[in-house]
Amino acid sequence: MATIEQNYHTIKQELASACIRAGRNPLEVRLVAVSKTVGPAEIQQAMSAGIKDFAENRTLLFKQRIETFPDQRWHFIGTIQTNKVKDFAGHAALVHSVASQRVLQAIDARMAQRLEYARISPEDEGSHVAVVRQPVLIEVNVSGEASKDGVAPANLEELLFAATTMKHISVEGLMTMAPLDDPSRARAAFSGLRELRDALASRFTGADNVRLFELSMGMTDDYAIAIEEGSTIIRIGRALWS
Repeated sequence: MATIEQNYHTIKQELASACIRAGRNPLEVRLVAVSKTVGPAEIQQAMSAGIKDFAENRTLLFKQRIETFPDQRWHFIGTIQTNKVKDFAGHAALVHSVASQRVLQAIDARMAQRLEYARISPEDEGSHVAVVRQPVLIEVNVSGEASKDGVAPANLEELLFAATTMKHISVEGLMTMAPLDDPSRARAAFSGLRELRDALASRFTGADNVRLFELSMGMTDDYAIAIEEGSTIIRIGRALWS
């Protein structure tokens, strides 16, 4: 059985090969280790191998991980319940799974609350606000599958315009989940997200909190295809840990 370090080396090699095929620089692609299936020992091994970005999809585990490994960059990638926003807003390096204006408003309000609390009570825990704006990605359901979360492509521009009115949100780009076990449909989903990003980016050049440069797409089974189609963030679990 390969070690985590060996798996990471293999993934980096495949990442570089995919970039070469697409005429891209491998430094343009960031690997985020999805650690929901492993314990602290495996995370420590991944850190020792050089991984700095990790992700969780449940708020309770996210809170535990960030307390145990505060020096790493922790991403939140799970379905968002508005009453759980307090558990990651202001702590996450990046929130990948924003899919509605309601969620954007909840994150914005929580960030405003944290900042106000820090101003009033600087001696308290609330003074340790990591960011003024919470970086987020908008999740888009490019494939149209009912089983997947995400805003419909036709509604994306409206949601981005709503984000421009929020002082404590920074939209860094887009995210999608591709259909499983079908490389051709996965490629279509990834290219579709890139084309959406390219079509909309110029419309928000005047907005200081909407910058559509990140594309979070690609997981263990399809990350090479995602890189070929422009992914800047791949979310890897099984290929790293098994």
